[in-house]
Amino acid sequence: MVTPAIALAFLPFILTLIIRYRYYILLFYRAVIVRKIQDYRTGMTREERVFQYVITHATPGYPDSILDTFDHWCYNFEYISNVGPKKGKLLDRLISENNPVNVLELGTHCGYAAVRIANNLPLGGRLYTVEMDTKNAAIAEKIVRLAGFDDDVVELIVGVSEEVIPQFKDKYEVDCFDFVFMDHWKRCYLRDLQLLEEERLLREGTIILADNVIFPGAPHFLQYVKTCGKYQCKVHRAHLEYFKSIRDGMAELTYVGLHTTLLPHDSDGMKETENAFTLKQILY
Repeated sequence: MVTPAIALAFLPFILTLIIRYRYYILLFYRAVIVRKIQDYRTGMTREERVFQYVITHATPGYPDSILDTFDHWCYNFEYISNVGPKKGKLLDRLISENNPVNVLELGTHCGYAAVRIANNLPLGGRLYTVEMDTKNAAIAEKIVRLAGFDDDVVELIVGVSEEVIPQFKDKYEVDCFDFVFMDHWKRCYLRDLQLLEEERLLREGTIILADNVIFPGAPHFLQYVKTCGKYQCKVHRAHLEYFKSIRDGMAELTYVGLHTTLLPHDSDGMKETENAFTLKQILY
């Protein structure tokens, strides 16, 4: 039995932990506790709730209206792991600057990033976006079509990335991708990148942008791209979507094959990734 004296002795330690990890605790509350309460109260999933909000408040055919409505919901009602408006600007810029014809997105979720990418594609550009969850894929399909993009611009593929990637050359007649956006399970980043290499779906100059490499983190992925000699790598420091007090980052890679000089390691980024708070296992 814990005596009041012992409990009181631990109080400063507990308060220190609460203060130190208060933003992560808030994230846990918004992403997990609120979600479960709302699931029970509404009888709908979080993704269904955000879709209902978007379809009610956004203007059909206007991608910016769709995205702004998403962001308003995520800031004011429930947390959802979109790329968000801040990191989304980097995604927008890289698409606009590189004018990719064939783009691959791994992890469609509700279609937020798919709308951002499609909105910045050049004439004739095409996005292939892969989502493993059938319910989320159905919602994403509606969001993308609501934004005004048809099958000629955005093709949504339902399936596991590991199984879909080897099908691109034969089934989808894609020779290679000019741009890849990774925002699915972080533990799959390295596996899927190596699979893209094996299937020769990357050309010299292909841009790969990987989200959340600091939090919740993808340390093995970062270790590989910084040491394998196939990529030029830059980590863009940012904050977690819709949480300014939690540090995060996006890795921008340029595929150059095996004839490159490696850039210096971002040791701080690696350390932050390896020490990410264990809450990541619950949220992602």
